[in-house]
Amino acid sequence: MKDINWNNYSPETQAIRAGHKRTHEDEHSIPIFATSSYVFKSAGEAALRFTGQQPGNIYSRFTNPTVNAFQERLALMEKGERCLAFASGMAAIMAVGMGLLKSGDHVVCSRGVFGNTVLMFQNYFAKFGVATDFVDLIDTNAWESAIKPNTRFLLLETPSNPLIEIADISALADIAHAHNCLLIVDNCFCTPVLQKPIDLGADIVIHSATKYIDGQGRCVGGAVIASDEIIEKAIYPYLRTGGATMSPFNAWVFLSGLETLTVRMKAHCDGAFELAKWLEQQPDVAKVHYPGLPSHAQHELAKRQQSHFGGIVSFELNGGKEHAWRLIDATDMISITANLGDVKTTITHPASTTHGRLTSEARAAAGIRDGLVRVSVGLEQIDDIKKDLLKGL
Repeated sequence: MKDINWNNYSPETQAIRAGHKRTHEDEHSIPIFATSSYVFKSAGEAALRFTGQQPGNIYSRFTNPTVNAFQERLALMEKGERCLAFASGMAAIMAVGMGLLKSGDHVVCSRGVFGNTVLMFQNYFAKFGVATDFVDLIDTNAWESAIKPNTRFLLLETPSNPLIEIADISALADIAHAHNCLLIVDNCFCTPVLQKPIDLGADIVIHSATKYIDGQGRCVGGAVIASDEIIEKAIYPYLRTGGATMSPFNAWVFLSGLETLTVRMKAHCDGAFELAKWLEQQPDVAKVHYPGLPSHAQHELAKRQQSHFGGIVSFELNGGKEHAWRLIDATDMISITANLGDVKTTITHPASTTHGRLTSEARAAAGIRDGLVRVSVGLEQIDDIKKDLLKGL
């Protein structure tokens, strides 16, 4: 197989071709290397591999050709130097924290992150002496005011879950770097197809590959993309020791997901935009959260920062939790599940599911009200999605 510089190709081509090191069998599709270990030609070669003096596979907890292909492909698409894959998105966030933080450090985090991310910093990193302050995602002054001399990094999701707020990545990168901090962006909702945080100044990008990268709700996985220095010094040692490893099978599934990611994201975005405009016209709907709408507070920022507006729509119903649950239960086709990014449209009530473990005060501070419903728009015919929702409106 020719040695090709995939940096010279578009993300669409990278997503289909990059990362495949064809074997002596001349396979056209990337194989699954279902092996836990590797055979060395000699004791000396084994010693060189284990000490890092010779490149090559050692043990599938931290070196596997199928996983390596996924890592190389996603790093290229995100314009990062290197990627490491993990067993889940939460495992990826844990790896970043374990690799970069020590007792006495401080983190500034958006209130608008996934509920389990909040709990990880509040309940677990706090036990080891790491303090975290949570701030309003879109308030750049609040971010800067929260930074302390011992702040190690700023962490955010943009668009946020579930209110689909948009942070100014470039502005936050400038703030972080002025205070000698790293900026970490969870790019799960946009994927590299819609948004490239590293191009906007972010130092680390995190993914839950479980969502759009898979795209069909089959596997759980996560990834961290950063400079080679950050990966090699901070994240890779934790993966090698901690073992939060992506399986070769899951990596193979995610590789297939990347091949169709561009066309799927366009369809998700088109459907979500149509649904958001329709929801704005429904009398039972008090507010629609979707950055493609001119009514969205960060509409102009989203147009500059993203190539499209995403596949997630959240909306608030008059009548609170009772109406929200009634709407959800009235659907026939749409899947009631907290997962997102699937070809199947999904619906959930964030206040009692994804963010249900937060205190009522924390949910209120994050703007997650009882009448809020989140829809991940799939690839079904959009009129069928509307008809299903209309049963509960």
